[in-house]
Amino acid sequence: MRKDPIVEEIHKFREAHARKFNYDIDAIFADLQRKQAKRKKLADLKPVKPLLPCVAEKRAVYGTKRPKKT
Repeated sequence: MRKDPIVEEIHKFREAHARKFNYDIDAIFADLQRKQAKRKKLADLKPVKPLLPCVAEKRAVYGTKRPKKT
């Protein structure tokens, strides 16, 4: 399997980051949370209301019978 240089770079970064915290997973996690809190606006994604209604919204609820045509 061919080695991807980008993946290799990520592995090196993770190894260096883990080594910095003596491979303590709690300390690593706390550091990542601290960094994420500083960059809060990057991950502030809110659901967007669709401009058009969904087609499925107008259909009957699952398990109900359709009205008979006369």
